[in-house]
Amino acid sequence: MIADLRRYLQESRDRVVSRLDGLSEYDIRRPMTPTGTNLLGLVKHLAGVEFGYLGDSVGRPTPVTIPWYEDGSVWDGADMWATADESRDELLDLYRRAWRHSDESIEQLGLDAPATVSWWAEDKRQTTLGSVLVRTLTDTAQHAGQADIIRETIDGLGGKDQTEMGDAGYWERYVAGIQAAADRHR
Repeated sequence: MIADLRRYLQESRDRVVSRLDGLSEYDIRRPMTPTGTNLLGLVKHLAGVEFGYLGDSVGRPTPVTIPWYEDGSVWDGADMWATADESRDELLDLYRRAWRHSDESIEQLGLDAPATVSWWAEDKRQTTLGSVLVRTLTDTAQHAGQADIIRETIDGLGGKDQTEMGDAGYWERYVAGIQAAADRHR
């Protein structure tokens, strides 16, 4: 069970990071939704998620200073976008450090280890590492899906099976069929 959870978490981590491959600094930073969702912001956010849930909450404090937590700006969304001074390499390195820290927590403590999530409602704060691991996995998987859609919006590069399913002509026909079905309901 623990091996499966860790494997699925790593697959989602890798998926998020891979969505930045080959894109410009502008493209990984620009807001792609009405709420500002962007690729590098997802990486920054997920680093904090891992340090928080699989570090601080299980008694293994974050080994680095995270400015948006230190100054409280995380609660204003500062973890969801990269400032002009935060580099891609810096945030990717932070995320990978979070992975290592999280993986150490899982190995050292196990799924039944107690956890206290300080930002949850007081009556729900007490939980286990297993519970926050599942929470982290679902959050990371959700953001990996968002990253796939954002990447596809930027340059047409879809998920990992896009080229296995067909070439550009296939996708044009496929999308035209979907559009035709939708058009019948205008």
